[in-house]
Amino acid sequence: MHVTFLGGVGTVTGSKFLVQVGRRRLLLDCGLFQGFKQLRLQNWEPLPVDPRTIDTVVLTHAHLDHSGYLPLLVRNGFAGRVVCTAATRDLCGILLPDSGHLEEREAEFANRHGFSKHRPALPLYTEADARIALEQFAPIDFDQVHDLGDGTTLTFHYAGHILGAAIVRLIHQGTTIVSSGDLGRPNDPVMREPATIVGADYLVVESTYGNRTHESKDPQDVLADVITRTAARGGTVLIPAFAVGRAQTLLYHLHVLKSARRIPDLPIFLDSPMAIDAGEIFHEHRLDHRLSISECRAVCGLARNTRSVEESKAIDLNHVPAIVISASGMATGGRVLHHLKVFAPDSRNTVLFAGFQAGGTRGSAMVGGTSEVKIHGSYIPIRAEVMNLDMLSAHADAHEIMGWLKAFDQPPRMTFVTHGEPAAADALRHRIEEELGWSCRVPAYRDEVELSRSRTLT
Repeated sequence: MHVTFLGGVGTVTGSKFLVQVGRRRLLLDCGLFQGFKQLRLQNWEPLPVDPRTIDTVVLTHAHLDHSGYLPLLVRNGFAGRVVCTAATRDLCGILLPDSGHLEEREAEFANRHGFSKHRPALPLYTEADARIALEQFAPIDFDQVHDLGDGTTLTFHYAGHILGAAIVRLIHQGTTIVSSGDLGRPNDPVMREPATIVGADYLVVESTYGNRTHESKDPQDVLADVITRTAARGGTVLIPAFAVGRAQTLLYHLHVLKSARRIPDLPIFLDSPMAIDAGEIFHEHRLDHRLSISECRAVCGLARNTRSVEESKAIDLNHVPAIVISASGMATGGRVLHHLKVFAPDSRNTVLFAGFQAGGTRGSAMVGGTSEVKIHGSYIPIRAEVMNLDMLSAHADAHEIMGWLKAFDQPPRMTFVTHGEPAAADALRHRIEEELGWSCRVPAYRDEVELSRSRTLT
């Protein structure tokens, strides 16, 4: 068995782990690099492995930092199956075409306004590329052993995090590799808690919050305070939110607050066709989350859904206080950029982020206190109040990751700490070594590791 780390190391994006088991090549996740420009440029570089030689892609979940490179992989020759859960397939069905559509729109916008250094600016891939890639998806159920051939089996276990997110267990001739994917939180009000894993020969674990713990404040208390305060000064609360997962969690909290009359009766806009579609998918996958049918209906029916561009533009002409939820969650693209240009320069408003902001993103810069951000070639002043509700993160924090690891009956032969920025990954490595006494390593980009056959764990 052989593992090559092609992304998701030294950064929280671009997750790609090539696993060679026997004669088969499996790519565990196939994500886009996001954030710093030097990372984003890697999306345009040839993959270090020929896509035609990969037999199967195994997706842990639908977020673009784990799935968004798939259209390129397929366009460049990958012809195998993309194995994932049913909810991941359904969410990728909206995320990937939308990503391609945004790539096309941003290239067209750049060409029309002449602010790109490239002549012409081109999309990384198109909506049509994404739809072709979706034809290769092959969903399997949670907790069912699936035969990949050549003596290799795959099992998905619930990871929490977002709808359909999975912990991956691969077994090849008695040797077990477990990848945490992105771990959710044990007490999330919407998503199921991560499944308990009691053993693996080799473990790949994420470290997004490897050096931090989430605030203990009740997110509903913080939301109620900031919404009430912003409305009192005549402002709007703009919430950049991931369309899949975070938008639904925010709507749940807003539903509870509105029902209890803890916030002013402001109009709430869900300005993301993708988030609207994701809400509908929640109804179709009841076993993947904690909400009842009635709660699902109430949460997904709370906001005014704005699908068309005209409806989205009308929000910016609205002069009464409101709550606007719009993608993307780190303000890297999408409709929220147009809203930021309108709302961020006005001190009456609040821009409320809702989770981790990767380095190099506009969200990270704004949370860090920048006075301006560049959007569509122009610098926009930031005078609005800026906050981040990191307690709403869908990622387990350092204590929660350690709690999940402590369920193991015996140490893995090696634990690889991935999907974290350098300080976070190294902090988690240190805790694992010191508190658990495990062998641990933080791999670098393109590191290759030979995994020896070993004891079988159950």
